[in-house]
Amino acid sequence: MRAHLVDPSAFTLPYDHALATALAGAGADVELITSRFAYGEAPAPDGYEVREMFYRHARGAAGSRARLAAKLVEHVPDMLRYRAVAAQAADVVHFQWLPVQAIDRWLLPRRPTVLTAHDLLPREPRPGQARFQRSLYDAVDAVVVHSEYGRGQLVEELGIDPGKVRMIHHGAFKHLTLQSAELPLPDDLRAVDGPVVLFFGLLRPYKGIEVLLDAWRGIEGAELWIVGRPRMPIEPLRARAPASVRFVPRYVSDAELPTFFRRADVVVLPYSRTERFDQSGVLATALAFGKPTVVSDVGGFGEVAAAGAARLVPPDDRDALRDAIATLLSDPQEREGLAWGALTAASGPYSWQEAAAQTLALYRELVG
Repeated sequence: MRAHLVDPSAFTLPYDHALATALAGAGADVELITSRFAYGEAPAPDGYEVREMFYRHARGAAGSRARLAAKLVEHVPDMLRYRAVAAQAADVVHFQWLPVQAIDRWLLPRRPTVLTAHDLLPREPRPGQARFQRSLYDAVDAVVVHSEYGRGQLVEELGIDPGKVRMIHHGAFKHLTLQSAELPLPDDLRAVDGPVVLFFGLLRPYKGIEVLLDAWRGIEGAELWIVGRPRMPIEPLRARAPASVRFVPRYVSDAELPTFFRRADVVVLPYSRTERFDQSGVLATALAFGKPTVVSDVGGFGEVAAAGAARLVPPDDRDALRDAIATLLSDPQEREGLAWGALTAASGPYSWQEAAAQTLALYRELVG
């Protein structure tokens, strides 16, 4: 089986790497078609090939307007070149993202095509973007979602053909626990003595950071670390934060990431209510590290909690979030139980071996 994983903007590079590695380990011939990762070193390929075919002339800082403009100019020619030449070598083409929804459905290769719905619909969408995303689902041969919630959203809310929607769990990022050269925490964080609660990932409005900061008031004897690259104004968050909150507002590389998760006593994902949410790479990381985790009851998070791998609270409920965090900080037995549940899920239904087996079954079904 010759499979291309296509992620033009390298939006989900850890996911791409983990899935490609697992597919290659299961016997597939895998090539990742992507662009240069703009934030640092990309993971070394493990059993698969990488070809950087997209946005080869884009310059500028990651996320800058100049870089975005250059990518928009190159996108259509790059998609056409991929379709005309490289895609002919694949039995199946599995897109991780198609970033220009308005036109990408017309640029798909003449091969069996799969699209992973990392976002069921665009978050913070521009006018018309949701409609174009819906049309993409109609254009591909199969859509992968990461939870039964996601499947229900596409089938029941958007009317996507249920025969083309396949639920395959997001695997736990165990490769992040096995870095060859982990970097230590910054000196000020390494000096912290006492329990640590970790919020990790892009800082975006829907992630409930304001609710978390309000819930943190009244929790004593611990620190809250909010770590990740801001995609929203951060000064209002700083002004709202109690004294025991530390911000690390920047991109954290794979080499740095393990020390943050190993240091955390509890991981918290207090996401706000949204109909567009399915699963989270941060939750997949917490599972891999065996971390007790508090999650809001949004998207597919409840399914992870039902597996005994996280504690569930209602979204946007400050009191319930505060109680859950305080209980875990004071109850080592409950922390140990959730840690065991996380590691069990990461080695079983949320493993990449299981995800690869189901993905290969889907490929074979499409190829016939």
